[in-house]
This record gives sequence, structure tokens and C-alpha cells, in this order.
Amino acid sequence: MKSDDMRSADELLQQALRFRAYWGKEGGITVSGGEALLQIDFMLELFEKAKALGINTCLDTAAQPFTRKEPFFSKFTKLMSLTDLVLLDLKHIDNQEHKKLTGWENTNVLDCARYLSQIQTPVWIRHVLVPNITDNDTYLHDLRDFIKTLHNVKRIEVLPYHSMGAYKWQKLGLNYTLDHVDSPTRERVENAEKILLSALNKD
Repeated sequence: MKSDDMRSADELLQQALRFRAYWGKEGGITVSGGEALLQIDFMLELFEKAKALGINTCLDTAAQPFTRKEPFFSKFTKLMSLTDLVLLDLKHIDNQEHKKLTGWENTNVLDCARYLSQIQTPVWIRHVLVPNITDNDTYLHDLRDFIKTLHNVKRIEVLPYHSMGAYKWQKLGLNYTLDHVDSPTRERVENAEKILLSALNKD
């Protein structure tokens, strides 16, 4: 969808419903971004109407806007009551490295993960493996240990970094800081998967 292609919640749902026959029992709609939580009022309207139509709802987020301050927190709590699954992008477990990577600290992101565990919203953790940044065994073990404290994680996905989105930054005239970073090797991806997936074993 084009960035200037404005749609109402009803229009989006009618478009989605055309494909309902292909969803299966657990299919539905997934809202991603950008960052969908930056439009939380629209998200509330969309998911409320989706649930009224019996549509499963999924939110894809990096949780950066999360705060326990009002009015956001009440809206987020209500949104989670309308959300069947959260795809949570944990970019970096180390606070300072997260700030270097994204420009923001990760304390509120991890707090969001804890809150989702507290209210038992099902979560899939997604982690992008970036050579020399997140592809570090110490960080991977720290992330695994954090995930093990959560009680709602249904799946963990390791996503190998790639630079296919770099052109979008260039088009916007922005500096793409990972311009010279290669994709991780298959061996390093498998290593990260072995470490992180062990978090699902609570024994």
C-alpha cells in the first residue's frame, strides 16, 4: 500500500475479508509498520472492529513507543485485550548497544515484554542477527536468559540481517549506518538459533 493511500478501518477490513477463505482456522490480520503503535488510536478502532467480525488479530511491533504513562498505557492495555498474538522485535538485549543501533534505550522495550508476559498475551520473539552487532555469543546468551523469564513466548525466530531495505533510506536522504555490513553465515544463524531456542526449554 502506498504511503499516501489513506484507508479507514472499515475499508481495510473489507479488503482483508476478501481473502478470508485462505486464512485457515488461525488466520487473520497482521498490522506492522513502520511502527504500528505510533497510531494506537487507529489500531484500537481496527482491532475492535476486527474482533466484532470474528477476525484474529496480530500486532508486529518493536515496542519502542511503550510506556506505562497515561494515556498510552490504558490504550495499550485495551489494545492487548483485542490482540491474539504479538510479534515482538527485540533488536538488542544490551541497553547501550541498543541505543547505538537504534538511537533509543531498550528499558521500555524489555518492560513491554515483561508486561505482555504478566497479562499472558501470546508472543513470538523475533531477533535480527547482525554480524558484529547482535551476532555475539555473550549478547545471545543474555537475550536467552531474558526470554527464559517470560511465560508467554510461543516461538522464537532468528532473522538473518540483509541490506535489501537500504534503498529506502537512500531515497529519504538518510544515512544507512549498516551499509557495509554483510549477512551472517549459515553457521552463525544456526548458532544463534541453538542458543535462543533453548529459552523455550524451561527445565
